[in-house]
Amino acid sequence: MQNLTSQIHAFGKALMMPISVIAAAGIFLGLAAALQNPAITGDVFAHWPLPQLIISFIRKVAGALFANLPLFFAVASAIGLAKAEKPTAAFAAVIGFIAMHVGISATLAAQGLTAATTTPQALQQSGMDQTRALVTSAEYIEMLGIFTYNMSVLGGVIAGLTTVALHNRFYTQQLPMAISFFSGRRFVPIVTVVILPLIGVLLALIWPTLGEGIAWLGTMIGKSGQYGALMLGTLERLLIPTGLHHILNETVRFTPIGGMATVDGQTIIGALNIFNASLTNPGSVPEETLRHATQFLAQGKIPVMMFGLPAAAAAIYHTARPEHKNRVKALMLAGALTSFTTGITEPLEFCFIFVSPVLYLFHAVMTGLSFMLMSLLHLMIGNVQGGAIDLVVFGILGGSKTHWWWTLALGALYAPLYYVVFRWVITRMRVETPGREREEQQPTPQVEASERTQVIISGLGGDANIEDVDCCFTRLRVRVKQMAEVADETLMTTGANGVKRIGEHDVQVIYGPKVEEIAQQVKSALGSG
Repeated sequence: MQNLTSQIHAFGKALMMPISVIAAAGIFLGLAAALQNPAITGDVFAHWPLPQLIISFIRKVAGALFANLPLFFAVASAIGLAKAEKPTAAFAAVIGFIAMHVGISATLAAQGLTAATTTPQALQQSGMDQTRALVTSAEYIEMLGIFTYNMSVLGGVIAGLTTVALHNRFYTQQLPMAISFFSGRRFVPIVTVVILPLIGVLLALIWPTLGEGIAWLGTMIGKSGQYGALMLGTLERLLIPTGLHHILNETVRFTPIGGMATVDGQTIIGALNIFNASLTNPGSVPEETLRHATQFLAQGKIPVMMFGLPAAAAAIYHTARPEHKNRVKALMLAGALTSFTTGITEPLEFCFIFVSPVLYLFHAVMTGLSFMLMSLLHLMIGNVQGGAIDLVVFGILGGSKTHWWWTLALGALYAPLYYVVFRWVITRMRVETPGREREEQQPTPQVEASERTQVIISGLGGDANIEDVDCCFTRLRVRVKQMAEVADETLMTTGANGVKRIGEHDVQVIYGPKVEEIAQQVKSALGSG
């Protein structure tokens, strides 16, 4: 059970690799869409050949990234879950992804299903009505030149997970002397080529039933309207301490649960995919469909990230003891600015979610309400973060159709509400937020920056205790041999906001946006050691 838990967390971490890329690509796509909108830049700029050529190029690059997301997720899944030889796992995942879809394509061809026989026109000629023909045709897609089922990111994840299971089993496999050249890591791509086409054949046989089940679940959540948004927003915050919120988010962003739309005769599934398709092909997605998709995206986060949590940070600062205010001020200011601009919230959230279940539940419910209210007010702001960058790029620059001003109106209500509730709960229930630790507890001394890396390694039990080091947006994720060797007090002296144990061998140290730099320094130190 513990091993399964650690694998789930590793999988959640792996999903951050493609998401970080497409989040940045989405911002470029949003800026490009704004610059090609005559209502924003004027008719002269909109018809200026050179800038428009450059903007169109940016759109094509970003569109290519989104079109190949399933492959990215296959590679990311394999890298994240590989026990060793991660480059081999990534290479095998690409091979496995292609081989699986070749298996699917061959099975479809044996059933008489090809790109030519599944066009809307061909299906109508076979007796289908127009609507049914369009829906059926959208179930298929050309992926890397292979005719296959439109499985979106889920297909990539299946290929990645299957490949990494083979990799972890066979990357040390030894073969007889005559063929020993193909032993070890060279054996992984070989076994992948053998197994993944068979997985593709199996998927081709069961996918119609699986697809109908996923579509039914998406329809059910879609029909729940704003209540579906309420559930998503609340559950996402409740899952923050576990790190599993990434899996929930990606399910909504890239499966039919987040909605379905037809663009240029091709079905787009998932809330984020639909939103990005609307940026790549302006006017191709009906506004009602787009609003349904964006209710699961950044718009529900903006009032919380830009207004609620910074107000909570102010309450934590004001309730700190006078002798600790300078220390708490620096911590809260950094966390509030990060939340306000980028929507990265863990540095602030980990200051209260472990010491006050009341504040944690309040924060989760208020986030869910924000998602629901933004849906009720017909907002249309996409992307994934929910900070000022998303508001400006996808809201303000998106024009009046996004109804972006409602985020500011709700934020104006959230800021005082968060401040009052946080201050009242902290003082009334004597919550030990930063600066309010018990008198006998002294503030954790902070080590010098030059010593930080070695202290982190020491706090994790030393070089010999560390098996693997990685990170996501805010957390240093480490696999250790003996959890008893991990010293929370030592790690807290390095500027950590918290330490979270996941299972028997996995520990997460929360540092905030600076974690990427810290992770590289630790990896370098371990490598040189």
